[in-house]
Amino acid sequence: MTGDLRALFTDVMAAVPTPVSVVTAMDGDRPHGTTVSAFASLSLEPPMVLVALDQRSDLLKVVRATRRFGLNVLAGTQSPLAMAFARKGETKFEGVAWHRADDLPLLDGVSGWLACDVSDLTDGGDHVVALGSVVAAHLGDAVPLTYHARTFGTPVALDGATR
Repeated sequence: MTGDLRALFTDVMAAVPTPVSVVTAMDGDRPHGTTVSAFASLSLEPPMVLVALDQRSDLLKVVRATRRFGLNVLAGTQSPLAMAFARKGETKFEGVAWHRADDLPLLDGVSGWLACDVSDLTDGGDHVVALGSVVAAHLGDAVPLTYHARTFGTPVALDGATR
């Protein structure tokens, strides 16, 4: 990709508001997680989602081995968690309130959470797309965190209504 196309692609994608989530998995008793903005609902029957994980991600190794992941849709007040889970390292869960649900990490206070069994893993450039069959769900009452124009925010309905 040329530098000009890469820059334009990056700018176009930055202009698209996306939900911010932390994908989690368990490696025995050790939780793992990483921030993602590339996830979407895929199917209603059966319920499925897709999430893109960096090829070099430590979390991807755990997801490949366990064939499971949790999708924590962050609440509008949880941008510090998004930043903490976006960094590399093994200390991401230090000081983070979470518990196990369906044997996966569920971060406290999230807007929503899904437990998924991996249906397929597909290469997609420098990422792997994980297709997840939803086996459990939790709906919180918080407005979700979004990322748009390189900044965190929350969605606002045109009529001003919130969830």
